Amino acid sequence: MEVIFMNRLSRTSDQHEELAQVWIGEEESTWHLGWSRYEAGDREDTIWYEGTSWEELLHIYRYQLAMQMSEGYRPLLHGLYHENDEMKLRSYAGQRLHCFSELYGNEQLYEDLCTWRRQKAASDRKAPYFVATNRLLRLISAFVPHTMDELMQLPGVGESKASEYGAEWLEMTSAIERSRSFPLDWVYTVLKEEEYESWLYKQKEQKYKQELDKFLTRKHVLQGMKEGQTLEEIVNRSGLSRRELIELLETLDLEGYDTDSLLDVELAVMPEVEQEAVWSAYEELGDTFLKPVLHKVYGGERPEAGSLEQVYERLRMIRIRFRRHVETERNAV
Repeated sequence: MEVIFMNRLSRTSDQHEELAQVWIGEEESTWHLGWSRYEAGDREDTIWYEGTSWEELLHIYRYQLAMQMSEGYRPLLHGLYHENDEMKLRSYAGQRLHCFSELYGNEQLYEDLCTWRRQKAASDRKAPYFVATNRLLRLISAFVPHTMDELMQLPGVGESKASEYGAEWLEMTSAIERSRSFPLDWVYTVLKEEEYESWLYKQKEQKYKQELDKFLTRKHVLQGMKEGQTLEEIVNRSGLSRRELIELLETLDLEGYDTDSLLDVELAVMPEVEQEAVWSAYEELGDTFLKPVLHKVYGGERPEAGSLEQVYERLRMIRIRFRRHVETERNAV
């Protein structure tokens, strides 16, 4: 195997230095990605990836490496993530306050704030994150503002948010003792640089995990279509809901992937006359909204074949083909 990339890393724990290396190799058109850890002269190898997809390898590389760096490993040769430049860009005050609040927050106060948010969201008929984000509640629980001026020193609290919810937050925090007060300049000396860097890499780990999951989901869907699987079989394989899968099919079709094999299977149960009626409705009404097309084709009555949800699925699948047809004609002009 030819090693094309390698970098050594180390971390110190209990005054003992641990060494490791991340490496990428290639052999007979197969990529290999691994992590080697050294301890007491012994080497322990972990294979992170073996396969032919360079793109998949990169997703796994970013996620696994971020996981190791959030645990304290640091590269002997910088450049794995362009970490020096990025940390300079992200080392502004707000990031450090968020870091401290997540590491040293008052958990009971945070739980009470989350309970308050659920109740407020229900009474105001809003999504909870519109009322307050987790990060904002973490900030309040960690720094425990006692006055409106202190509250507005927290990132994410502007005049509108303070006016709407500030009094209720202060009612919850004013009776709680705190060991430090405002302003919050003390955070930048109390928070250790190593803690901050590890927290930053933990954010990377979460980000790259989401990207890897998204990549693997697309991979499962594309492989399922290639193998001629049904919508339900691909749902079971990918972990997506039927609605999420059809939304992904719309995206894949726009990107140029062949979705016809799956659409043929799913629309085979739908009479040709019914499909033509739906197509005509799209030509007349446009393809932005499904409900007018539903009423145009079926009137005020629910379609006899299948549930209303299944009918909407078929409308969306026909719309995939309709939009592709419209785009092809537009490009031909």
